[in-house]
Amino acid sequence: MSSGRSSSQSSGSPSIRDDQIIELVSKLRQLVPETRDRRSDQVSASKVLQETCSYIRNLQREVEDLSERLSQLLATIDADSAEAAIFRSLIMQ
Repeated sequence: MSSGRSSSQSSGSPSIRDDQIIELVSKLRQLVPETRDRRSDQVSASKVLQETCSYIRNLQREVEDLSERLSQLLATIDADSAEAAIFRSLIMQ
């Protein structure tokens, strides 16, 4: 018998098979720089998931920081200026 997972959970919805989990962890490993750049192919699934969560948190902090910086920049320019028009066009893309 496998690691205790069955083809369906008690609620009736199908569970993810072990091979699907392995494939998804492998895809995550390729996306996250901290795990992708490691030489060892033996990075555990739990380490990949921990690094993925950390990477996402860092990306969220970067987005918040950039958003704050952009807000500060926009507050310092004249709304009718050429610079403001450029910023608006870039933001709308």
